[in-house]
Amino acid sequence: MDQLKVFGCNATKEFTKEICDSLGIEIGKSESFKFDNDNRFVKILETVRGDDVFVVQTSMPPVDENFMELLITIDALKRASAKRITAVLPYYPYARSDKKDQPRIAITSKLVADLLHAAGANRVLTSDLHATQILGFFDIPADQLVFADLLSNYFKEKNIEDLVVVATDAGSSKKAYKYAKRLNAPIAMLDKRRLGNSQETLIENIVGDVKGKTCVIFDDEVDRGSSIMNAVNVLEEYDVKEIYAACTHGVLSGPAIERIKNSSIKEFVITNTIPLSPEKQIDKIKVLTVAPIFAEAIKRIHGEQSMGELFY
Repeated sequence: MDQLKVFGCNATKEFTKEICDSLGIEIGKSESFKFDNDNRFVKILETVRGDDVFVVQTSMPPVDENFMELLITIDALKRASAKRITAVLPYYPYARSDKKDQPRIAITSKLVADLLHAAGANRVLTSDLHATQILGFFDIPADQLVFADLLSNYFKEKNIEDLVVVATDAGSSKKAYKYAKRLNAPIAMLDKRRLGNSQETLIENIVGDVKGKTCVIFDDEVDRGSSIMNAVNVLEEYDVKEIYAACTHGVLSGPAIERIKNSSIKEFVITNTIPLSPEKQIDKIKVLTVAPIFAEAIKRIHGEQSMGELFY
């Protein structure tokens, strides 16, 4: 079997090290830096000829710079004669730009797929996409991990009575139903409307029984936190008992941290698909690691084993 090697780009060195520890291997040796003219330089510091190589990079600010580093790393691995290159993207870049819902705009998540293929990636591994149609943008195999079991089990262990799973909008109701099924809990749905391109949202109504209940809001990602905070404000009007929130991708940009800190949310649970910087680490935020799940997926891909049970 070809030798397995896992490399991490600058934004994911700690996450990649955790993956490698789970696999019982050393992290791949490489260097990546910028020249004074702002050009990126990447060099692979060990042989990868004929190897099965995985390169890890997530989407976080500066998004374009981090993505460019990934493309250059893939190209360097290709030119170093790696047998197969899998791009591992815990948080997929431009995941929300997945459709043409306005005139004269780009479908940037499709462009990202094309660029990964053009750079030399033979396969892609990502997680909890905003829309699974993104998998169809690839002309190479693409796998999506989901962490519904991880998040659900966290709340199962709390043994919360009268739990209700709350969907922030109609689009997230399908995912909310999966969580509700795992938790054996009823579901409620909020009527959300996005205010143009302002990144802000408005919630006016709620469908379902939440009065006096403990509510948990699940989402795939939380950016500025406007949807979550609007949902919390609406739930408070219905005299709910407690409010929890959880998502896979804690982008938490702009006012998100202050909003969470000053809200009635008892606990906000995220995963480490995006590193949580020290200034964002507050008591209300609980981080669950998904590195062992990625390690298991990498192990299965390398060993040509089924990935089916990791998808749902």
